[in-house]
Amino acid sequence: MELIVALGLIAFKVAFLIAILLLLPLPLTWLERKVAGHIQQRMGPMRVGWHGLLQPMADGIKLLTKEDHIPAEADRFLFKLAPILALAPPFVVFVAIPFGESISVLGAEITLYASNMNVALLFVFAVIGIEVYGVIFGGWAANSKYAVLGSLRTCAQMISYEIPMGFAVIGVVMLAQSMSLLDIVRAQSDVWNIVYQPVGFFVFFVAGLAEAQRIPFDLSEAEGDLGAGFHTEYSGIRFAFFMVSEYAIVLLVSVLVVILFFGGWNGVLIPLPPLLWFVLKVAFFVYVFIWFRFTFPRYRYDQLMAIGWKVLLPLSMANIIITGVLLGAAAAP
Repeated sequence: MELIVALGLIAFKVAFLIAILLLLPLPLTWLERKVAGHIQQRMGPMRVGWHGLLQPMADGIKLLTKEDHIPAEADRFLFKLAPILALAPPFVVFVAIPFGESISVLGAEITLYASNMNVALLFVFAVIGIEVYGVIFGGWAANSKYAVLGSLRTCAQMISYEIPMGFAVIGVVMLAQSMSLLDIVRAQSDVWNIVYQPVGFFVFFVAGLAEAQRIPFDLSEAEGDLGAGFHTEYSGIRFAFFMVSEYAIVLLVSVLVVILFFGGWNGVLIPLPPLLWFVLKVAFFVYVFIWFRFTFPRYRYDQLMAIGWKVLLPLSMANIIITGVLLGAAAAP
């Protein structure tokens, strides 16, 4: 009986996570348009609902009822597979993400995570790397010049930025002596890692922008010179899959930044519930992603590659060396 209850609880957590991630674009697309409007001194969505609150629902209905067009010369199998490959990895990763320790419901302790892996950080990087295949297959299968250029850019971009992104978290692992995300948060109960790892945070956040393919690193889409980039030929629900995937990665990077560098659900000064602290921190970084999109210009492709290999990679390696030296000095008698 206990096993059935435990499995049922896990299934409920997974279903709840999937529902949240699928519904995530509704508020975020509205927020992104509103923020863009105010940054550009205009109102943003105003026509559908009060202050455009129903605009995301109208967009969803449009995408669900729009014709599912597949180009005549496309590789039909890869064309259909690509949106699924882009959407699945961000969803799978959230199984290993903790949102808090535990809460009490009707006298029962319920943990705020689906799984506590002792190698959760390694699992996250391994699974999220698969997402690049969805973008590459989507561009290649469409048999369109713009889409192929976008997918090739993405391939080089994501490989280049995953390396410094992985190196940036090694300092955090060295401080926590664990790859478990729960242990990393617990190690920050007194002092957040941003104090000890400002360089690691900078490298991780910039690389996270590139991984999420957001301005100033959206070379895979680049509406100004590639039409819509790798998903130029997609429409309807398949395009919606790519959009949901983008917002899921934005949320994932924001969650990882909070867990790795900003104490997770550990608060400071103001006595708020741990889960509320976590949500507020993640919401702040999601807003930063949106703010960056409408503030900074897009880099050229050669500049994009130069930043990854000539700036972020040396910084991340130097951060590992300095962290090791300081930890060794602190442990010396």
